[in-house]
Amino acid sequence: MRGDDQQQNHMFSYLSPEMRVRKDHPLRAIRAMVDEVLTQLSRRFDAMYARVGRPSIAPEKLLRAQLLQMLYSIRSERLLMEEMDYNLLFRWFVGLNADEDVWDATVFTKNRDRLLEADIATEFLARVVEQAQAKGLTSDEHFTVDGTLLEAWASAKSFQPKDGRPSPPDDPGNPTVNFRGEQRSNETHASKSDSQALLARKSGGKESKLSYSGNLLVENRNGLIVDAEVFQANGTAERDAALVMLEQIPGTKPVTVGGDKGFDTRGFVAECRNLRVTPHVAQNHARPGGSAIDGRTARHPGHAISQRKRKRIEECFGWLKTIALMRKMRHRGVCKVDWIFTFACAAYNLVRMRNLATVPAL
Repeated sequence: MRGDDQQQNHMFSYLSPEMRVRKDHPLRAIRAMVDEVLTQLSRRFDAMYARVGRPSIAPEKLLRAQLLQMLYSIRSERLLMEEMDYNLLFRWFVGLNADEDVWDATVFTKNRDRLLEADIATEFLARVVEQAQAKGLTSDEHFTVDGTLLEAWASAKSFQPKDGRPSPPDDPGNPTVNFRGEQRSNETHASKSDSQALLARKSGGKESKLSYSGNLLVENRNGLIVDAEVFQANGTAERDAALVMLEQIPGTKPVTVGGDKGFDTRGFVAECRNLRVTPHVAQNHARPGGSAIDGRTARHPGHAISQRKRKRIEECFGWLKTIALMRKMRHRGVCKVDWIFTFACAAYNLVRMRNLATVPAL
């Protein structure tokens, strides 16, 4: 028998969002890990807010909403608020009741700026890594480093001469600019939209874009991100960021680090050995002077294992750029780009840890 298509404009429900989310939903495991981290950060949040005045949006809810935006590839804060308005799953994850008002997109971004100014993302990532270490999911001896270009939120038209030559008079807001035959470089030009973004390209034959350098330190056991740094794309940012992250590895015992041919320089190899880090980087025999990695390192089986494992870091970059929308940044300035990139790395770890927990033991 065919049912009636009845339209109901008003309806009472006695089921909470908690009851509407199925017990085996992937977000349940992620929510449990996130709540543990937020509990540890509670005192840090207390120091960020005044003790008197009108209550603002809880920082825990702000961070959970930011995670949802990355996990579900929501392209803007305005669309995120719209999704939260009618999606009970999103309301449950953030901590909103079914009849609770959703924030305005501008209010959400203004409150989130308080977290952007603090170093919350780095500490959030560190707490997530501690959870992974407690579960035995990470290696404390073998790592991989690499970097990628993050396209800045600035157009090629904004890359203008530093001497202040006037723009064409046809349309000052969006002028017609002809770059043909013009030599442009970071020494003579700068972006008017994002002055900290630099013109860079990943390899020969590729187009140059205003970019930042996003760098990762990944452990080799399960490919979890241990540390992240964003530098200006100045040509040596990958090696500089790698040394900064390697120096922050806790403990005193020797470790190994894998990398591609871009890390095969005498300066990087020497600094790694000063840090008691064995550089298992790919040999670049085409470099003037030959490879900085000699047979004493390349002959060991560990070098080949590190070279095989280092390819897993590309999975991290792929997820960050495709799912977490890090291919083109929506923030300007090194500090804000570093914050959002680091927080996206924590989101990747949460997804990876949840997947590892569901894999049956052999």
